[in-house]
Amino acid sequence: MSPHPQRCPAALAFFVVYSCAGWQTYFDQFTFQEAVSRLDPGNRWGEWESEAPAERKTSPKKPCFSLISDRTIASQSSISQSGRGRLGTCPGITIASTGSYVPDRVVTNHDLAALGCDSDWIFKRTGIRERRKAAPGQAASDLAYEAIQTCLKNANVAANEVDLLVCATMTPDFLSPSTACVLQRRLNCVAPAFDLNAACAGFMYALITAAQYVRSGMARNALVVGTEVMSRTVDCGDIKTYPLFGDGAGVALLQPNHSNDGLGSGILSFTLGSEGNIDALCIPGGGSREPFTPDTLANGRQYLKMDGRAVFIWAVRVVADSIHDVLTAANKTAADVKLVVLHQANIRIVDAAVSSFGFPKEKVFVNVDKYGNTSAASVPLALDDANRQGLIQRGDLVLMCGFGAGLTWGTALIRW
Repeated sequence: MSPHPQRCPAALAFFVVYSCAGWQTYFDQFTFQEAVSRLDPGNRWGEWESEAPAERKTSPKKPCFSLISDRTIASQSSISQSGRGRLGTCPGITIASTGSYVPDRVVTNHDLAALGCDSDWIFKRTGIRERRKAAPGQAASDLAYEAIQTCLKNANVAANEVDLLVCATMTPDFLSPSTACVLQRRLNCVAPAFDLNAACAGFMYALITAAQYVRSGMARNALVVGTEVMSRTVDCGDIKTYPLFGDGAGVALLQPNHSNDGLGSGILSFTLGSEGNIDALCIPGGGSREPFTPDTLANGRQYLKMDGRAVFIWAVRVVADSIHDVLTAANKTAADVKLVVLHQANIRIVDAAVSSFGFPKEKVFVNVDKYGNTSAASVPLALDDANRQGLIQRGDLVLMCGFGAGLTWGTALIRW
């Protein structure tokens, strides 16, 4: 089975491949305890919820964590070596500029003490020291608009030149219309605009989607946005989850690049994937399955529910597997990579996921200490932060990975 990706230059072909769930090979389902024993028999990674009450109930029959294990993979060259997802490549595009924005209000770990949170415990477990919180009335589109202004200014591109806007968010201004349409109106550009929700992997999904438009000639100035107001999705009474999340926005501008420098331009390899699991990370209330009612609100069903330990173990494995897949597909090694930009969920996930590749510490970008987990905004916010610090130069290889609810992930190796 060849690990090399299949090129998919047309946007239509991309959607046919990735919007159809029928290609997924079946994978085994395990209970939480079985998954932990298989992945972490010595409990060497520890656990986020180690101080959880002993009476915590976990049904032995309800699958809350999915694991791909010992499967027969169909003989298709586009399926990754790990079997987790499909591989692709998208040459001929470039990230022309980046931008980001965070709200003014800083919430430190010390500020959360009044809620019963232990400042030192939060930092030890997550690496987070502070996060940003949106002002009342400040929505996801407001954060994104500020980030877009910076991005366009950096690229010397006028707003009316934007011809595609893809917005990744799980905290939209409205259920309908899309936050992308709100932004399109404010920018006064003639462009298709739509939202995409893959939670913390959202920016990577949006990036790959927009790249197909640029590659196929359907767009020349494509804005890829990740914006979130996560502070409104978490319950301040949930001291294990509330300290993790913050608000912010990040943007990348994609343009065509037909360089003949021999290095290979664009996205050298990528993989997107999902392992359908609604138990590990979910906001149960507010959708068509469980519309808002007084009882829903009283029971806190509008807030994010997370099985922290299960997500931790899954994330470490899927990040490591997907990184190996894209490096192999591109015929590159860890030594070829200039910078690693992972979803900033938890410093322990970042450290554990990349430990087997031997990346020097200075190659793995971290800003989770300043912003916490900003979901779909996390990767572009970190990317812009690194870009402004001069850590990335034209021609460098940048490895990016997002992962989150769904459970979903996206990993790509990009020539800057």
